[in-house]
Amino acid sequence: MRFTVAIDGPAAAGKGTIARAVAERFGLAHLDTGLLYRAVGAKVLAGADPVAAARALSPEDLDRPDLRSQEVAAAASRVAAIPQVRAALVDFQRAFARREGGAVLDGRDIGTVICPGAEVKLFVTADARTRARRRWQELRAAGADTSFDAVLAEVEARDARDRDRASAPLRPAEDALVLDTTDLDIPAAVAAAVRAVAAKLPKDHGKEAQ
Repeated sequence: MRFTVAIDGPAAAGKGTIARAVAERFGLAHLDTGLLYRAVGAKVLAGADPVAAARALSPEDLDRPDLRSQEVAAAASRVAAIPQVRAALVDFQRAFARREGGAVLDGRDIGTVICPGAEVKLFVTADARTRARRRWQELRAAGADTSFDAVLAEVEARDARDRDRASAPLRPAEDALVLDTTDLDIPAAVAAAVRAVAAKLPKDHGKEAQ
C-alpha cells in the first residue's frame, strides 16, 4: 500500500505531535521534514555552504542532538528560503512519501509542492501568541534562558520568512483540511486528524480507525 499523509503548518502549531500520533495510530512511517532543513542549518552554522550541505545530507545528520535549538531553527528557516536547497531535498522527501506501507510527512510545503497528490492533506495552525507560548514553555523546560517576547519575535519573523519566500511559500493546499489548534488540546487535535485519515485510508489496512 502506498498512502501519503501531508501535514503542513507554521512553527509550534502542533503538526509534529499530530504527525507522530497519526503515524503510530495507523502504523505508517513518519518523516519530520523540518529536521532536513535543521540539519542543513546546523551545517551552515558550522561554516558549510548551504547548497553543498543539502546535497551531501545523510540519515546520520538527522540524529544530531543540537537540531532542536533555537539557533538551529532560525538557521533552518533561512536555508529553507534558498531554492537550490529545497530542490536538493525534494527527491528524498518524495521517495519517503511513496514508500510501501504508507507514510506521514510534516513540514511546510508537503501538500503544495512535495506531495500535491497526497491522499490526505492537513494544515495545522494556531495564532502566533499561542504558538510562541508553547515554544517558550518547551525552551524553558529544556533549560533555555529566553523571554516570551524574544520567542514571539522569532516566531513572527519565521512566519514572515516562510510566507513570503519565493520558493514554496507556506500556505494551505487548496484541498487541505485546516485544523486550528489555538483552542484545542492535544487529544482533540489528534482525534480530528485521525478522523480525516481514517476517512481516506483503504478499509483493508490493518490499523484502520476504530
